[in-house]
Amino acid sequence: MKRDTRNQLLKALLGTGLYLLDPVRERLADRISDMSEKAQDTYENAVDRVSSITDNLRGDRPSRLTWLLLGVGVGVGVGMLLAPASGEEVRSTITEKVQDIGDRVRERFHSESERATGTQGM
Repeated sequence: MKRDTRNQLLKALLGTGLYLLDPVRERLADRISDMSEKAQDTYENAVDRVSSITDNLRGDRPSRLTWLLLGVGVGVGVGMLLAPASGEEVRSTITEKVQDIGDRVRERFHSESERATGTQGM
């Protein structure tokens, strides 16, 4: 008789435990479902990014750099066609401006290096 009482007690405790864990099981199932959906979205996003990078490397689609260079080329071409000065004048003006910018950059870096090393006025 003791054995039957123990079995009934174990069954009652097990049933109570399962009854108490049932809401936890449902919440866990919902969370696992949410995590699964989030993982699927992340995976799809990663696949799209890798596909885009692969297409750009293969040259299947023009990259932003290609569009930028194309735009600069068209802008320079239109500028040269509509320029009021001759080609020689434009080239000499461009050369002077590039040399002027180069001199300013060298001057700025030279003064920056003097400040960094403390060799001003020596």
